[in-house]
Amino acid sequence: MTNEKVVAEKLLQINAIKLNPTQPFTWASGWKSPIYCDNRKVLSFPFSRDFIKSEMCNVIFESFPEAELLAGVATAGIAWGAMAADQLKLPYIYVRPKPKEHGLGNQIEGFYEKGQKVLVIEDLVSTGKSSLQVVDVLKEAGLDVIGMVSIFTYDFPVAKAAFEKYQLPYKSLTNFPVLIELAIEKGIVSAEQQEVILEWRNDPANWKGVTT
Repeated sequence: MTNEKVVAEKLLQINAIKLNPTQPFTWASGWKSPIYCDNRKVLSFPFSRDFIKSEMCNVIFESFPEAELLAGVATAGIAWGAMAADQLKLPYIYVRPKPKEHGLGNQIEGFYEKGQKVLVIEDLVSTGKSSLQVVDVLKEAGLDVIGMVSIFTYDFPVAKAAFEKYQLPYKSLTNFPVLIELAIEKGIVSAEQQEVILEWRNDPANWKGVTT
């Protein structure tokens, strides 16, 4: 079993990822979806948390050895970035969605120096829009963004195009195609449900759910 498949299995085991083609979830964007991913749940399961933290550190060490600083994305990426930075003994910062409205008004929390090579840590990438907004904030602060690592990605074509446009290397511990393959193997979804889920992935913004 590949590492991507093991990570997907861990997420399914603790219900961090839920699949329900007949009763779709509604995302914050308003999109209907047969899949919902909540990696925050992993933090409550020590053995799964430790495994995923170790996998993240392996990916960082192997793919981004030049990283001088890790940057977690608020809020869900903060814990994972902090754990990885601690294990790899790297400095750590995190990025808010917008500047604080009081105090120093920081959007980037922590100490950094201009020119440092920073790697962004995300828990989840869907369209890539919010993740890449963080990249813009870091670049505007004078940091050299060398890439991004996430736990899971829906692997949407729009996200791939966005990362290519930014010319930003991106790695995820696991992804949608691996997850669905595993779900079929385990009998979590049927062939018919697989078809519905793949239809959604091809055009998530316009998918309305299963029609009767």
